[in-house]
Amino acid sequence: MMSISSAQNLLLPFEEALQARSVLVTGHTGFTGSWVCLWLSAIGCKVSGLALPPETSPALFEAAGLGADIPTIYGDIADPAVVHDAIKQHRPELILHLAAQPLVRRAYRDPVRTFMVNTQGTAHLLDAARQSKGVKGVLCVTTDKVYKNNEWVWPYREEDALGGKDPYSASKSAAEFVIQSFAASYPWQTGEGPAIATARGGNIVGGGDWSEDRLIPDFVRAVNEGGKLTLRYPEATRPWQHVLALAHGYLMLLAGLISESPGKYAQAWNLGPSDNREYSVRQVLELMASDWHRPVVDYLDNPLPEARALALDSSKARHLLGWQSPWGTERVIAETTAWYRNYYDNPAQARRYTLDQINALRAELAALQ
Repeated sequence: MMSISSAQNLLLPFEEALQARSVLVTGHTGFTGSWVCLWLSAIGCKVSGLALPPETSPALFEAAGLGADIPTIYGDIADPAVVHDAIKQHRPELILHLAAQPLVRRAYRDPVRTFMVNTQGTAHLLDAARQSKGVKGVLCVTTDKVYKNNEWVWPYREEDALGGKDPYSASKSAAEFVIQSFAASYPWQTGEGPAIATARGGNIVGGGDWSEDRLIPDFVRAVNEGGKLTLRYPEATRPWQHVLALAHGYLMLLAGLISESPGKYAQAWNLGPSDNREYSVRQVLELMASDWHRPVVDYLDNPLPEARALALDSSKARHLLGWQSPWGTERVIAETTAWYRNYYDNPAQARRYTLDQINALRAELAALQ
C-alpha cells in the first residue's frame, strides 16, 4: 500500500488541497507520470490514467506495481474518441497532461507522429476537458524547448518569444499556441472551460527512466550490459533537475487551479533548477561514474542538431508560487545514481525506494517552510 512516511505524516499545504481530489494523469505509464502518480496516490488522491502501455522494459510503472493501483484506459492521446471516453469514464476534477512524444531524435525520424501527439493530442485533451463541466483545471506540461533558442547567455523568461526549428521543439511550441487559444476562447471565468496552466520544465533526470537517446538511461544500459556509451555534444550544458522537483511544481499548480483564485495559477510557468552552476554532459557522466562504474565512451561523429545551452528563469514560480528545488545538481545526480544501483541490486523493492525519495524531498520541503 502506498503511503507517506510515518515520520512525515503531516501533509504540505498543496497536498492538503489535493487530498481526495480526482486527478486524471495522461501519459501516466511513463517515467515522470509514474513518479507523479506515486506521490498523488500517497497523499490520498483518486488517481486515474490515460496512456499507451509502458514503452520500455523495464519500466517504472511496472516495477513499482502501479498497474494494480491506477484505473487505466490504454489508448492514444491522438485519438479524440479515446480522450473523450477517458474523461467521461474517470470524471476528473483535475487533469495533468503529460502524454507526449518526448524524444528529439525520434521526432526527426517521425515528425508527423510527433506533431499528432504533442500538438493535436493537446487539442483533443483540452476540447474534451471543456465539454466536461466537472473538470475544473488542466495543467499542460511542455518543455524548456518551446522558446526560440537564441543561444544567448541569460535564461529564458515566460514572456520570451516561442519557437522551434526541430520537429520536437516546434510541436511543443505549437501546443503552447493551442493552449493559449483554448484558454482565451473558453475562459474559466465564464464556465466555458477549465482553468488552464502550462509548466515548462527543464531537463528531467531521476531513477526509473529507460528511454532511448538520453544520457542517464544510456549510461545505465552501458554499465549493466557492458556496451559503449555514445555521447553527442559532450560539452553541452543542460538544466539537470530531478523529476521530483518538477512533480512538486506540478502538484502546486494543480492545487492552485482549484483554489479560490485560479487565475493566479492559470498561466505559463518556468520550472528550472535553482543550481546556477552549469554542468555539461561530460561532467554529469563523471559524477555518475564516480558513484558507480565507468562505461566505455564513444562519440557520435554527426549528431542531429540540438540546442546546446538551455536555461530557464524560474523567478516567477519561486516568488509567486513559493516553489523551490532544494536539491542541487550534484545531489540530483547522486540520488539518481543511488536509485539505479538499488534497482539493479533488488528490483522487487523499486516501489519502496521510489517512495523513500519522495518522502525525503517532502521532509526537506517541510523543513524549509
